[in-house]
This record gives sequence, structure tokens and C-alpha cells, in this order.
Amino acid sequence: MAEQHQAQDQHEQTAEELHELKRIRREKLAELQAAGKDPFQQVRFERDHYTTDIHEHFDELEGKTVRLAGRMMSKRIMGKASFSDMRDRYGRLQLYIKRDNVGEDVYKGYKKFDIGDIIGIEGEVFRTQKGEISVSVTELTLLSKNLAPLPEKWHGLKDTDMRYRQRYVDLIVNPEVRDTFEKRSAIVREIRNFMDSRGFMEVETPCLNTIPGGAAARPFITHHNALDIDMYLRIATELHLKRLIVGGLERVYEIGRIFRNEGMDTKHNPEFTTIELYQAYTDYHGMMDITEDMVIHVCEKVLGGTKVMYQGTEIDFTKGWKRMTMAEAVKEYAGIDFMALTPEEALEAVKAKGLEIEKGKESWGDLMSLCYDEYVEENLMQPTFITDYPVEISPLAKRKPSDPRLTERFECFVYGRELCNAFSELNDPIDQKERFERQVALRAAGDEEAGMMDEDFINALEYGMPPTGGMGMGIDRLVMFLTDAASIRDVLLFPTMKTLDPKKAENKAEKAAVNGSAEDATVSAPSVQIDLSKVKIEPLFADDVDFETFSKSDFRVVKIEACEAVPKSKKLLKFTLNDGTDRKRTILSGIHEYYEPEELVGKTCVAITNLPPRKMMGIDSEGMLISAVYEYDGREGLNLLMLDDSIPAGAKLY
Repeated sequence: MAEQHQAQDQHEQTAEELHELKRIRREKLAELQAAGKDPFQQVRFERDHYTTDIHEHFDELEGKTVRLAGRMMSKRIMGKASFSDMRDRYGRLQLYIKRDNVGEDVYKGYKKFDIGDIIGIEGEVFRTQKGEISVSVTELTLLSKNLAPLPEKWHGLKDTDMRYRQRYVDLIVNPEVRDTFEKRSAIVREIRNFMDSRGFMEVETPCLNTIPGGAAARPFITHHNALDIDMYLRIATELHLKRLIVGGLERVYEIGRIFRNEGMDTKHNPEFTTIELYQAYTDYHGMMDITEDMVIHVCEKVLGGTKVMYQGTEIDFTKGWKRMTMAEAVKEYAGIDFMALTPEEALEAVKAKGLEIEKGKESWGDLMSLCYDEYVEENLMQPTFITDYPVEISPLAKRKPSDPRLTERFECFVYGRELCNAFSELNDPIDQKERFERQVALRAAGDEEAGMMDEDFINALEYGMPPTGGMGMGIDRLVMFLTDAASIRDVLLFPTMKTLDPKKAENKAEKAAVNGSAEDATVSAPSVQIDLSKVKIEPLFADDVDFETFSKSDFRVVKIEACEAVPKSKKLLKFTLNDGTDRKRTILSGIHEYYEPEELVGKTCVAITNLPPRKMMGIDSEGMLISAVYEYDGREGLNLLMLDDSIPAGAKLY
């Protein structure tokens, strides 16, 4: 208990120290303003070079006068002369500030500068006796005052939650983060260059739709007050782009934001960026070629080659990506040859695998898709085109003339993840209407991701759409692969985050700034007052359990290292746990209704670890996480049991 109070006192002290630092910086600002030197009155500073120019062209610039601006990242005062590091968009450079060169008043003011201040300098390029390229400063101007201390320099900002919430600080103190977003910009630029070089026209289509179409996803709903109608943020750009093909534009593409009201994990964010492209007079084979060529072009232009390392695995994007049908892939990895089975035989074969079959999805095509999801995707590490999808799961793709059960559709997979989706586009308005009607029936049966009827799109097809190939690719996911980013949040400047209590968010930022540690930056859930009269708990068991039986259950402390939503499941979360042993433990838990995956990563919980493995959605679940379950005001409540993070993984509970 004494240690607990001591730790608490230390946390309070660091917060007090931070407040003191802020107070001192505000006093410095007040002094500057009183002296008529308010840095916030500065409106312009003309610079003629960046830090990288000095490093890359030192031989040409040595002895020349240059003007630079940036953020001061370090300061080493050595009497009448000092050194500072300045960072701009492109890199860092050492500055040499000597009292005799800048003047006594300027030097006196410089000594009061703080790390994080933004400065402008003029000076002469030279190399120090130790060989470091530097600028000897002759003019020094404070352009903006830093009032919030940056994280401690040796630790930086390491708490991932705070990095995402305060990306502006993340970019200041973590150069590798800035490099990721420089590459993202270059990737998007090269995609545009490639598309433009192929004769495609970039267009913009509405983000607000009266019908959410083009994908199977739950939309965000809003209301247009002037028209007094509900509208949907778009879940795809597909149907509007195909209307433009009908209109004769022939080659179009759009890079834009998509919005889907679904779960968040390391691969999904509610808003994300895609490219969709459509080309008249070609098919899905043409789309495979253009997809492969585009990714290769981007790799060569941005990275200088087609081989990249992703999470310890070399991915080879060199020309000649593997192509196989879904049926071939299922036969190889699941051992079921759907092409040789009747619908009845396929149903029996899938049941024999022990897979859970959703009601209404017992058709031949749905069953093959189920086996594909369960057994194939995780094996597709190198770029692979999976082709010829069942018509049941491809409402916008053209049927294969040789086998009407299948469609001319492909998805490209890399590292077991979907990179893009493409079709020979369906241009038969009668067939399209029938498929929409099947989606409407599924929606009426409770499938919130099923599509709606789009009569205007049917009308457009009735005017005649030429044979067309179309493809959609997630740009965020491509950037992840090309920058070795483990989470989609690492390639989004401002990922969607759950809101924090404002005061707690402020405290968390302060602690992270002082300590640079995730432990000190943990935000506790606020205490919630509930009406106990509305609480109902399950009656206590009447039967006793002998101690020997109880003691056979192995309750252990576990640390959540990763958490993600299970594909095709609305309830299950997949946890990767550190249980104190050398191997990672996987447990599935149906608590997605109560928690989003990202808010649980890093938490310390309790699990029963000696239960026999149980298959859930084709994944072995190796135990059970402990939650508190009750009823509140007629609804089920659930809280995952979480412990103090100081308790080590593997600790046994008695």
C-alpha cells in the first residue's frame, strides 16, 4: 500500500513539474511581449535553403550565406558560444551560435529559448573541427514560442494511443513517422501519374448518397435538413463511376474517402481511401494486368525496387503474380473440390469440416466462399490473384459464360490480406435488377450490410453500358505494405479514435510529455455511477463445488498484445496474448458489441488457460477471458476484467 501511495505521489509530482515548465514558458513569452518582441507577431521569414540542401551540396555552399527556418530540437550552451540542432521538413542541421557574431542582446535572448521554439537564421556554411556540417549563425529570429514541452528527448513519444491522438507531436519527435507520410504522398502521386499516362480521366463523385451502393457494408446515416431526407456517406464510388462509363467517358478513376460504419482494428478504419477505376471494352483479365503494372510502377518510383520487407516477410511484387481460381484455391488448402460436387454434396462436405453455416447461406457458392474464408486467405502471402467468385457474393460482377454459377471477378491478396477487388462489370440491367432484389431480401431478413435497390442505376444500364472492367484498391493498405506499417493507424495522419474525457486526455498528454512512457500515460476509465435499482444479477449457484475440482481451473494474468475483429463475425474479437510463456496464446471472445479492438491492446486481463482448444470461425480458441456479466435496465451489460498493469503476465490467481 505504501508503495502504491509513493507511485501515486511520483505521478502527481511529474504533473506538477510539467505545470511549472508551462508556467515558466508563459512568463518568458510575457517578457518578450512586454519588450515589444512578441514572436506571434512575426508574419513571414524568407528562407532560401532547406537543411538537406546544406548536407547534399556542401561543397558548393561552403562559405556561402544561407537562410533557414525550423524547430530548435536541442541547445548546448557553452559560455560565449553554443550549439543547437534545428529541424525542418527534410532533416536536421547543427547551428553554431556565437555571442560575438549575433550580438550580446540576441545571444542573451537565445539563452532563454526553449526546445521546440521555431526560429529563423541567417549564417555561413562551414564544417566543424569534428567534421560536422553546420551553419555559423549571424542573424537569429524567434518566429514562434513553444509553450508545451516536447516529450523527453531520449524516449520520444512512444505511447501509441497518444501518438495517434496527437499526431502533430508524433511528427515533431519521430522522424520515421514523417518519412511514412512522405512516402504515402509519393505513392498517391505515382498512382495518379500512372493512371494519367494510361489515358484515364480523374473525376469526383458525391460523398452524400440517397442510396448506399457498390459494396456490402453498413453506412453512416445523416440527415439533410433542407431536403428533409436521410442521406448516407458513400460506402463505395462504384455505381456513380459506372454511370460515367454509360455516358461515354470510357476510362475514369477516382481517389477518395470511403465511409463504413463498422468495427476498427489494425486493418480497418471507419473512413479510408480507395482508388476505383473503370475501363470500357476490357474485362477482368485487363484489370489484373493494370493492377499488377500500377503496383510495380509505384514500387519502382517510390522505393526503387519491387521487393519489400513487410513484418519480417519479403514480399516480391515483381511481374508475374500468381493467378488461381477460388475453386482451385479451396481444393488446394481445404481439400474440397467444389467443381466436382453437387450443391447437396457440397453441403455435406462443409458440414463434415465442422464449419458454422449461416441460415440462408447454404447454396453451392456461399459454401465455397465460406471454405475460402476459413482455409485459404491466410496462406496467400505473395501477390496472388484469386479469380472466378460465386455469383452469390458478387452482385455487381458479370457471370462467366462457361459457368453461370461463377462470375468474372478477382481479388488480389498480399500477406493474407485483400489488396483489391475487380470485375468484368455486369452490364445486363435485367440480371442486375434480379441481384439487387436478392440483396433487398437479405436486408429484409436482418443483414445490415446487404444492398438496397438502386432504380436509377438500373435505368442507366438500360441505356447501354459497354463491356467494362473495373477495380477498387485500398490505398491505405497498399501504403501499409510499402512502409512496413503494422497498423492502418500508422498510415493515417488522424485515425478515428474513441473520445476521452477532456481532463483525463490533458493529464495523459502531460504525463507522456514529462516521462515519455506508456505506463505513465495510461488513462483509467472514469468511475461511472449507476442506479443499483436497475441492476439484475444471475442467482448464485446453489450447488457447492469441491476445492479439488475448482483448483483444476488455471486462472492466469495475460497481457493483450494484439486484438482484431474476426472477419465475417459481428461479435468475435481475436486476442493475441502473452501468458508468461514463450508462445503466444490465441483466445476468441464474443465481446465486440462492448469493446473496439484498439482500446484493449496493452491491457492486463485474466484468462482460464487450461481449457481444451475450441474452434470458433475456424480458429482455435485456447482458453477463456474472464468478464463480469449482469443485466442493467433490461439490457445485458459486460465488463472485461482488467487488472493493474504492474502485475506480470503468467501470474496465477488463487
